[in-house]
Amino acid sequence: QVLLVESGGGLVQAGESLRLRCVAFGDTAVTIAMAWFRQAPGKERELVAAIAWDGSMTDYADSVKGRFTASRDNAVNTMYLEMNKLKPEDTAVYYCASGRLWAGTRTTFEYWGRGTQVTVSS
Repeated sequence: QVLLVESGGGLVQAGESLRLRCVAFGDTAVTIAMAWFRQAPGKERELVAAIAWDGSMTDYADSVKGRFTASRDNAVNTMYLEMNKLKPEDTAVYYCASGRLWAGTRTTFEYWGRGTQVTVSS
């Protein structure tokens, strides 16, 4: 079991940056794969970025490539999402997720955080 806690969301203007943080508490064996998902009102949840245990492998949604960067510091059981050049369409609740095996975008994510709201004004 692992508890995932997100933070760092907020209200920013278009073009600005935010850094999200996800801290894992508990059994880190189930955090081999970690990811950020987001869900906007009226839309399905989508994968934003996924990252393997050592950070050597990452996958990004096409809509955020070149703007968002996922990273992790396993010494403090934390994953980050650096979001630059934010757009109004990035507005959503961002969720942290983890899984015990890495399979890129096909990873089964078993554990989820409660989410943090990101709002980008135009």
